[in-house]
Amino acid sequence: MVSLKNVTIVNENNIIFSDINFNVNSGELVFLIGKTGTGKSSLLKVLYGDLPLNSGQGSIVGFDLTQLKEKQIPKLRRKLGVVFQDFKLLTDRTIFENLSFVLKATGWKEKDKIDQRVSEVLDMVNVNSNDKKYPFELSGGEQQRVAIARALLNHPELIIADEPTGNLDPETSHEIMQLFSELHQGGISLIMATHDYNMIVKFPGKIYQCNQGSLNEVVAKK
Repeated sequence: MVSLKNVTIVNENNIIFSDINFNVNSGELVFLIGKTGTGKSSLLKVLYGDLPLNSGQGSIVGFDLTQLKEKQIPKLRRKLGVVFQDFKLLTDRTIFENLSFVLKATGWKEKDKIDQRVSEVLDMVNVNSNDKKYPFELSGGEQQRVAIARALLNHPELIIADEPTGNLDPETSHEIMQLFSELHQGGISLIMATHDYNMIVKFPGKIYQCNQGSLNEVVAKK
């Protein structure tokens, strides 16, 4: 699913990671942990094509990251779902319009199929009754559920989530993590950057720690 070998990651001329290795197999739940500024987001940006991979070998869902061209990035992102801390919903469009826009942008043509798929993913995250509302009319937890629905639209093999509970209260965070857990149990692979160690204990998976330019797998404490 994901393989990085002897990779160095550079962002704005700063070396973020040196000579790291990182692997995710199909069906795994993987947490990236570490303090703010240790490179979690930079690593994820490499995986979804927002930062180039200049050193080492890397692949994700069949794409060679060392050879990835800009015109290939939309095709890569059709096979990935990406969820952000700040939701990144279009504020001037309804929830339905936010999701249908993504489908149209990724090649869906038939209105009936677009309508059906939007309804399906909103059902999956339990916000179907809100599809005519605008993002500002929803709570933070509801907005994040919509963002997760958006990530599911194109039947992704892998979801990448960057601090998806970072702007949410503890109770809502737990609900969102429960949703991710259900998606994982349904067969979707997940990579999640988080600083919420309580969630890692409640939803166990493989853990990698980012620290001072290195990335190391760690064993969760019981």
